[in-house]
Amino acid sequence: MRIRRPLVAVLTAAVLIVLQAVVDPTGLLALVGWPGGTPRIDLWWPIARYIVFVPVMLGMLWWGALRTAGRFWTMTAAGTLSVLIAQAVTVLAMTLDPLLAGWSAGYVTAKAVPAALIIAAVTRLAGGRPEADEPRPRGSAWPPAIVVAALAPLLAGSWWTGGAYAPLLPVPRVEHGVVLMAVGVLLLCASAWLGIRWCRRRVPGFLGTWLGAMIGGGLFGLVVAVVSLIVDSGFTGELAPLLNTYIFVADGFSFGAAVGWIAALVALIADRVVAGRAAPADKSTSRGSDAADDPHDAHIPAGDAQRPGIRPVPVLACVAVLAVSTTVGALLTAPITRTEADHVPAGFLRVQDGHIADGEGNQVLLRGVNVNQLVDFYQARPDVPVNRPLTEQDYSDMAALGFDVVRLNISWSALEPKQGSLDPTYLGKIEDAVAWGKAHGIRTVLDMHQDGWSNAPTQPGDVCRPGTDPMWGYDGAPEWATQFDGTPRCSFTGRDISPAGDRAFEHFWFDTDGVQSALVRTWGELAGVFADEPAVAGFDLLNEPGFGETAPATPSAELGRFWSRAIDAIRDAGAPQIVFVEPSILWSGLGIDSGPTLGFTEDANVVFSPHLYAESITMDHSLGLPTIVGIERQFEAAQRVAEEHDMILWSGEYGYWGDDASIEQRMTRYAAEEDRRMLGSAYWVWKQSCGDPQNGIGPLGLALVPEDCETGEDAPGNKDLLRLLSRAYPQSAPGRITSLASAETGADGRLALSGTTAQDGCGLSVWVPGTAEPEVTKSTGLTDIASEQVDGGWMLTGCASGDYAMHIR
Repeated sequence: MRIRRPLVAVLTAAVLIVLQAVVDPTGLLALVGWPGGTPRIDLWWPIARYIVFVPVMLGMLWWGALRTAGRFWTMTAAGTLSVLIAQAVTVLAMTLDPLLAGWSAGYVTAKAVPAALIIAAVTRLAGGRPEADEPRPRGSAWPPAIVVAALAPLLAGSWWTGGAYAPLLPVPRVEHGVVLMAVGVLLLCASAWLGIRWCRRRVPGFLGTWLGAMIGGGLFGLVVAVVSLIVDSGFTGELAPLLNTYIFVADGFSFGAAVGWIAALVALIADRVVAGRAAPADKSTSRGSDAADDPHDAHIPAGDAQRPGIRPVPVLACVAVLAVSTTVGALLTAPITRTEADHVPAGFLRVQDGHIADGEGNQVLLRGVNVNQLVDFYQARPDVPVNRPLTEQDYSDMAALGFDVVRLNISWSALEPKQGSLDPTYLGKIEDAVAWGKAHGIRTVLDMHQDGWSNAPTQPGDVCRPGTDPMWGYDGAPEWATQFDGTPRCSFTGRDISPAGDRAFEHFWFDTDGVQSALVRTWGELAGVFADEPAVAGFDLLNEPGFGETAPATPSAELGRFWSRAIDAIRDAGAPQIVFVEPSILWSGLGIDSGPTLGFTEDANVVFSPHLYAESITMDHSLGLPTIVGIERQFEAAQRVAEEHDMILWSGEYGYWGDDASIEQRMTRYAAEEDRRMLGSAYWVWKQSCGDPQNGIGPLGLALVPEDCETGEDAPGNKDLLRLLSRAYPQSAPGRITSLASAETGADGRLALSGTTAQDGCGLSVWVPGTAEPEVTKSTGLTDIASEQVDGGWMLTGCASGDYAMHIR
């Protein structure tokens, strides 16, 4: 019977692994995915999931089935632990980063728990009835619980970070404050004690403590979720509380699994010490003792038998040890802080005092639009162009809407069609665009754009697995930097989940054949071209990076590594401009992400730039599900992550489509939140050709300036949308802005603005749309206010001193 149970468990798991690999069309949803293509045995990371994950998982399952005696729930816990540990060991083998490996393992919980339930059920039915309880020691759960909690502040790593974690949540991170960190550590200790105590009564020895630590970590995650509902999430109808709960529990499970073996070692030592001390007493009282009548209780240390439950001495010991751990953790954890970007020459934008500034003491709000008219798109039909021509008139029209920034999408495939040299013709188009923007008062953010990795489509004759569909190509990397390894170029729920695209991104993250190094070098060359151009606001390193095949390890640590390398290359080229860094595509698809890894760079001139598409193109909206993350909550999540990195926030993309009423309603809320937080952004998109693969080939090219696909001419735009986007705002303001609202976002009049400056300055420049000259009805701290009519509206200028405010009608 003892061999039968583990054999059933292992065989069930093996069958499940094979079935999932066959059925899963992407390789992402299975325990061990098989995306297809040619096996790359010449590389380590593509085969690690097979030669590391599978044997570790099956070995852990065998052990778990032996020790859990056929019980369903403890076998479920053992199955979950086996998947988490297998994933952690695999990521460790791939990245050699133990903290990353332990943390990222938690995010397979959604796959681990269902698989464990199936394995436990089959093992229970086919593996025989559970064995009768055997006498086993029930040593104190306090020592291992204290170890689990004491390690939390010391090994936090990537645990308990991200937009889900509100500042008021009690988690073991010093960034939340020493008091909340201490409360979090104590809660983790109590949760671990409950999990270990429950599990050790059912599973003997080392494994019982390890399982209990993992269960305790998950229980801690549930406690944090309940607190989050009270202090942060609330009941708003969004699915965010469920998503956050998953993140909390995943963090707890992975931390308990990662350190549970250490706690189990401590438990073994503590049990032997207690047993050794209790042995003489047991011998002297064994005759005539009532306890001796119960062979099970005979194995319980005398203290536990006399006073079961929570006892004062262990509690005091827990508090003392955890106080020391919390103090040491607080001392060892240096908060991420960045010095001012004082190396930036005059005239260039830089990050300063928590906002984007111009070097002359003025805060600058970058509000504008994306331009994709230079992107090297896949062309589905030769008779339908993929781009609308980009001309200086575009910039004149954008300036007439009050835009002061363009996020210029460029393609690596067009910039460097042959490895090692930038194409001079394409580079000239970029230089023309920057010059046109400069002539019309519009700065440029150069964005290395990609969608679905490259513009390669499904090839003729390729067969897509059930659940996936043939797909168009999109845009991104050149052919020489693309390695699909024969995996199918097919899409699952959209362009960004494709086995071929995921494989290409995995090659990029692990720098196969130097493909990542090539883009780093390219960034250095491109930045060098514009190093002396202050009209270039900055460089956006990579649009919506894919998660590859090992999420979240790759789009967290490996993404941070790429950012760091590219930033170094840009600075080595002498370019002082801002660098904009984006999290993975999950921000656009889910409205939130698990990364990026903290502390990837010490550079001060870096901006966190997620794409805030909540209630727009996120998966809930496209699949007809309830809202996962609403507009306001996504702003808050993005702000939290930016603050964790000691960065400022700027949304590089957002946009709304559908009927006019829904567009206006969502855009109004977005605008109100953007004004309230005094932030900038770039709307998607200025013009979009009917042949753009993201648009499809239909009657209308979707954009701020739509295209009539029959005539190729401009079609009427959404006036309400344009009104909201061109609302009044300060393009620059002395010192820093302290409050902002326009007529569209709550101001009584066209604009209400306040700010403060430590030094007198005349850098106030306010855009006001419309033909009627704006009237300043109230002002304090301002002098020399003047207005000038420009195309599309008015520019108000003035000087400020100290605290200032103005109301415009």
